[in-house]
Amino acid sequence: MWPVVGSVTTKDSANAIDALALLAFKHQLWSHSLTTWNDSLPFCQWEGITCSRRHSQRVVAMNLTGLQLVGPLSPFIANLTFLRVIDLSNNKLIGQIPPEIGRLFRLRYLDLTVNSLGGEIPTNLTRCWRLRTIGFACNKLTGRIPVELGSLSRLRRLLLPGNSLTGSIPTSLGNLSSLISFSIWGNELEGKLPEELGQIRNLEDFSIEKNKLSGTIPPTLYNLSSIYLFSTTQNQLSGSLPPDFGVTLPNLTTFSVARNRFTGRIPISLSNASRLQELELDGNQFIGSIPMNLGRLRGLRYLRLQGNLLGSGGEEDMGFLSSLTNCSLLNVLILATNRLTGALPNSIANLSTALEIINLGSNQIFGSIPSEIGNLQNLISLRMDSNFMTGMIPESIGKLNKLQVLNLSKNDFSGEIPAFIGNHTQLSDLFLDRNNLQGIIPSTLKKCQRLSRLYLANNDLTGDIPKQIFTITTLRILNLGANSLVGPLPTEVGNSKSLELLNVSDNKLSGEIPKSLDNCLSLEYLFIEGNFFQGAFPSLSALKGMLRMDISHNNFSGQIPDYLEKLRHLQYLNLSYNDFEGRVPQEGIFKKANAISVIGNKKLCGGSPVLLLPECPSEDDKKQSQHFLKKRMIAILIGSVLCSALLLFLLYYYCIRKSKKHPHPRSITHPLEEQLTKISYGDLCKATDGFSSANLIGVGSYGSVYKGYLDHIMKIVAVKVLNLQRQGASKSFIVECKALRNIRHRNLLKVLTVCSGIDFKGDDFKALVFDYMVNGNLEQWLHPSMDEQDQPKNLSLIQRLNIAVDVAFALNYLHTCCEKPIVHCDLKPSNILLDDDMHALVGDFGLARFLSEATSNGSQNDTNSLGIRGTIGYVAPEYGIGNEASTFGDMYSYGILLLEIFIRRKPTDEIFTGSLSLHQFAKMALPERVMEIVDQNLLSAEVEGLNESQTHTNAKRKLEKCLISTITVGVACSAISIKDRMDIEDAMVEMQRIRDLYLGVGINDTDN
Repeated sequence: MWPVVGSVTTKDSANAIDALALLAFKHQLWSHSLTTWNDSLPFCQWEGITCSRRHSQRVVAMNLTGLQLVGPLSPFIANLTFLRVIDLSNNKLIGQIPPEIGRLFRLRYLDLTVNSLGGEIPTNLTRCWRLRTIGFACNKLTGRIPVELGSLSRLRRLLLPGNSLTGSIPTSLGNLSSLISFSIWGNELEGKLPEELGQIRNLEDFSIEKNKLSGTIPPTLYNLSSIYLFSTTQNQLSGSLPPDFGVTLPNLTTFSVARNRFTGRIPISLSNASRLQELELDGNQFIGSIPMNLGRLRGLRYLRLQGNLLGSGGEEDMGFLSSLTNCSLLNVLILATNRLTGALPNSIANLSTALEIINLGSNQIFGSIPSEIGNLQNLISLRMDSNFMTGMIPESIGKLNKLQVLNLSKNDFSGEIPAFIGNHTQLSDLFLDRNNLQGIIPSTLKKCQRLSRLYLANNDLTGDIPKQIFTITTLRILNLGANSLVGPLPTEVGNSKSLELLNVSDNKLSGEIPKSLDNCLSLEYLFIEGNFFQGAFPSLSALKGMLRMDISHNNFSGQIPDYLEKLRHLQYLNLSYNDFEGRVPQEGIFKKANAISVIGNKKLCGGSPVLLLPECPSEDDKKQSQHFLKKRMIAILIGSVLCSALLLFLLYYYCIRKSKKHPHPRSITHPLEEQLTKISYGDLCKATDGFSSANLIGVGSYGSVYKGYLDHIMKIVAVKVLNLQRQGASKSFIVECKALRNIRHRNLLKVLTVCSGIDFKGDDFKALVFDYMVNGNLEQWLHPSMDEQDQPKNLSLIQRLNIAVDVAFALNYLHTCCEKPIVHCDLKPSNILLDDDMHALVGDFGLARFLSEATSNGSQNDTNSLGIRGTIGYVAPEYGIGNEASTFGDMYSYGILLLEIFIRRKPTDEIFTGSLSLHQFAKMALPERVMEIVDQNLLSAEVEGLNESQTHTNAKRKLEKCLISTITVGVACSAISIKDRMDIEDAMVEMQRIRDLYLGVGINDTDN
């Protein structure tokens, strides 16, 4: 069906063809963009649409960049047969690039960069023979670069960076004689650089970094006027440059092979490349001296040699600088992070007056800075950090009026910070830390009104902190730590609205922290430890973005401010060695024992059990104690002694009589404890190294989980410690023990032992001990944290199917095979554990319910008194209106879990707003668009690993059928209405069938 446009309803009308195609494009999107695309305007006036002048009703350009379009790219776009320009960059398009685009033979410009498009690059793009630009950067494209692209003779720009393309660079691309820009960085391409690329004589931009390319540079590439082989550690281009390198490159203007694995010496013949303007050899393993004849490169503008092993270890290493005085156009000189030794020659003053950047950091340069350096009056950045330089900062630096960056840190400079620094009104970064500078901080710094970063730490500075510094409104980082500064922190600090980091630690500052600090709304890092600050710590509740705060080793008193637990972004808080008193908060950062320190505050109590603080006395205890002390202390004491004596006598007499009647009384234990060997608190404390934060592997609603090693069973275990101060934790322990007492199934997490006693402080302690799961939980595989991004985890289709079946087995056992049906009530990825063989085990029965037959008065098992709880996104909708726990609720959670496993989107994903939920998202895609919504990493992995004996078409059809069937089960299980939901037995059988069909085996009866 074609959409209706105004009064035109037939696709045969010539004037309606493009309008209908545009509406079809809009209707496949899920976002509410393109609001102007309606009957109120002619379609040629719709946002982003340009029509032809000769053919007024035909669209020639579609520019919809940056409109937050969400959804698949409609194949109806191919009906816009007059299109010359398609720019859909910077949106959220998903699915595959429609191969129908290949019908747009007039197309010249195609830009789909920065979307989430997956699949392969259509090979029939070659039909668009007029294409001059192809931009698919920053998507999720997989597969190989089509060989067919080599036939696009008019193509000038081929931009494919930031995808997941594999294979090698096709040799056919050497036929793209018009190509001027070729960028493939950030993919997974392998192999060597094709020699055929040297045939592209007009190539200007050639970027291949962040791949897995290897080998040497083909000699044919030396024919190019510019060579950009800039890389990172992912590539392994190697070898040494030939001795006659410069002779063979008479026309070379740019040579960049940065961040590869090139070795050997820089050829002396390089000076024969007389037209060379840019020489970038940084990030390799070049050795030896820098050639003394580089001065013959009269047109040299950029010289970047940092990050190598250059230098002979002799004092003559810096002699080459004298030859560079002939390079009158030199603009950038970067030699940092090498092994260059020696003193700076005075000839540095004769370098090009056009020089803007000098970076000599991280070498072994000694001596002083030549005073003649003041002649380089166009310098913008001067870096000489991390060397062995001495002497005073020369006054001639004050002549560098354009200076924006001055970095002399980590040397041995002495004397005072010169007052002329204030004359550098363009200065944005001043790094003078880790030297031997003395005296006061000059107040003339207030003239540097563009200053962003000021580092003066680790010197021997004295005096007050000048309040004038805080008039610099652009200041973002102020690091004055490890000096001998005295006096208070100026109240003017509140004027620094842009301040992100304030470090005044390890000085001799005193007084109270000014309340004006709360005005520094951008502050994220506050380090004031190691001073003599005192008084109550002020409320800084306006600093919502605070990440790290260290106020330790001061004299702060009073209670810990409550607002600290409301700073939801706070990652580290050190309050140790002050004089705080009272109760330690328990919310926010205070929940993370490994992120907070309160040691050395002897008047604190409460808080997380891991902090090992005494329990806070209750108000009743305080009142009763005061009453006894003030009024009848002596009388009550005497009476207590007499009563105690009498009670002891009666108790002794009772015990004697009792022992004769019942010589072996039976201890009262929990039913689960009767079945299992109990373990002591001491054993668990030893196994977890004192419940060390280093062994903390998870934190839940009612407790924390630690990794440990039990000696007597010689096994690594997971110890779930209940936080008994949390309301409902004790009942959760009872519920979990009761649930685990009688259940035994290979897909349910087995409890090894329990601990129910007291800890070393005499407080109640309860814990459950389980097998430790090496592969963690399903949440970590589907949605790795930032710390786990460096070790990506991908589940194959078979692994996901097995997990879905395993969880179905577990639920079927709980719902149908137990004496009393058990409802889990909190089924989600973090409660699905994965063993060594990636088998799934359902854990965490702290919210479980037992279903008993309804009595005449409708009473429920007492466990229901806990109330229905669960996790947002997985809780069945009927629980929100007060319905009691049921197996239908678990089925809803299972359906959501199933969709999340294969779509790899959380039910709380930001895309799901308004009426759009994960269930609705999947339901709308059935059946035609399922391949567009499932995890694209899963698709690329499965397509790449298809059995070679199968035809590509049949294999993809089989894959698509499997995924459609699976998503169908997920949608059926998560239906909003209870009566529409699939029950567990049907779901289990269906998931087994789907898995077996995909594996190509018969449906076998499996005893769960």
